[in-house]
Amino acid sequence: MLRPDDYDDGSGRVRPEIEKQGQGILSWVRWFWRQLSSMRVALLLLLMLAVAAVPGSLVPQRGADPNGVEQFKVDNPELFKVLDAFPIQAFDVYSSVWFTAIYLLLFISLIGCIIPRITHHIKALRADPAKTPAQLRRMVGYTEFQVQNPEASVTEREETAQRVIAKAAELLSGMRYRTSVQETVSRAGAKEFSVSAERGYLRETGNLVFHVGLVGVLVSVAIGAGFSFNAQKAVVEGESLVNSLIDYDSFTAGRFFDPAHLEPFRVKLDDLSVDYVEPEDGFASGVGIAKDFRATVSVTRADGTEYADSIRVNHPMRSTGAPIFLVQNGYAPKLTVRNSTGEVVFSESTLFIPQDLNLTSVGVIKIPYGLQHNGEATQVGLRGFFYPTVAELESGAFASSYPDLNKPLLTLDVFVGDLGINSGIPQSVYSLNTDKLQQLTGRQVEKQSLALAVGETVDLPEGMGTITLEAVPRYAAVELKQDPSARGVLVSALASIVGLLASLFVPRRRMWVKAQLTDNGFTLQYAGLARGDDPSLEAAVAHIRSQHLAKL
Repeated sequence: MLRPDDYDDGSGRVRPEIEKQGQGILSWVRWFWRQLSSMRVALLLLLMLAVAAVPGSLVPQRGADPNGVEQFKVDNPELFKVLDAFPIQAFDVYSSVWFTAIYLLLFISLIGCIIPRITHHIKALRADPAKTPAQLRRMVGYTEFQVQNPEASVTEREETAQRVIAKAAELLSGMRYRTSVQETVSRAGAKEFSVSAERGYLRETGNLVFHVGLVGVLVSVAIGAGFSFNAQKAVVEGESLVNSLIDYDSFTAGRFFDPAHLEPFRVKLDDLSVDYVEPEDGFASGVGIAKDFRATVSVTRADGTEYADSIRVNHPMRSTGAPIFLVQNGYAPKLTVRNSTGEVVFSESTLFIPQDLNLTSVGVIKIPYGLQHNGEATQVGLRGFFYPTVAELESGAFASSYPDLNKPLLTLDVFVGDLGINSGIPQSVYSLNTDKLQQLTGRQVEKQSLALAVGETVDLPEGMGTITLEAVPRYAAVELKQDPSARGVLVSALASIVGLLASLFVPRRRMWVKAQLTDNGFTLQYAGLARGDDPSLEAAVAHIRSQHLAKL
């Protein structure tokens, strides 16, 4: 008898190459790859990725909320230094080193799991079904029938058994089983004719499609994170949006996005129409709720061609390449401020932010120059409320009773002093820091706020000048998105769902029909086996048996 190469006779001497087995960098690399490409590690990495995404929802992220990050820095300066330091990178979680490492390891692990399984599955698809077991009694749904014909010769019995098995193979093929007819000899020396059938390969195909789709989602998300962009701008009726980085109110993009690739075009907001539920619509409640939003726009391309288009909620404008969505609307009162000599120092529309469904809105106007207070140049801040349909409450306060412009009123509180806009610290245009300002009107100083209807002019306090409410146009907040990974994510996600359904509901079964020759005829046997849990297998064997016997 030959001994194996690594046989040790007690002297401790083995072949040199056997001594070196399991040592060296290459062996460690193989071991690491086997661990990484195992499904257990893939599931562990997927869990780690889900846990790693949690910090991104606990603290603001630079890519999504840069102002929130700056505010966190002001509120928690010491904690900010710790969280922002390498390698924590809490404010850049999704582009951090540790998150990227988990993402890449998961990606490599899934590929390492999938490729060998695909190769094995292709070989299984090409191979014949497994051989018929010698003993079918231990299989599910086993039954047997004795077919006796003592007057027939051995040759006739063999031919009859072959025809019976051929009928079984035909029946199973019609049920979409892959079949293989076999001829064997039992341990007792008797001839056996059998058909081995198998189906349910779609179960493993679905499993592989699910994992390939999951990899596709990961790849698509990675591409989208690098090349997508998202931009927002509030456009007042009559004004335009230019597809340029400098024209947007906010702009976020992936690290590989090049602003030079922005398609040049201009979109002018001609009109923003809103349909509300009216009292005559017959609804007992819900009066004043918006039914539809329509933004009518004029689009001008780089070659000078111009055409009209529209944007509605859930119906973005796609004619510009990157879709433009309508995300918010409100009012932008146009104010004209003149100083004591009648010179216009401010004249533009200012966005007011809605606070409720009736569009009671809050806004801030900052006038950095042109006005004087007590003979000295001063900066002026105006903080106001706009009521589209004003109604006076019992307390004397104002409120809006309807979102449309039925009875518009604008109230303003006036502040003078240092607006802080020259300090170099960025400020929000929607808030007014009153730390260095003196309030001249408002309840806090027991002086009536300025109140203006459309077309009215009122005097600023202490002879500083006048202010006029010229008009109240609407504004539309639009969002422009470009995500090259959107279709890839959709296709991959759908493929994953289809694959998952196939892997869950397609049964993997093997069926056998065997004819074993005896002295007086042959024994006909039926049995099945499932790969996994299959409660309907026994019924399936019984169905095949009944169908086969009916054919016979």
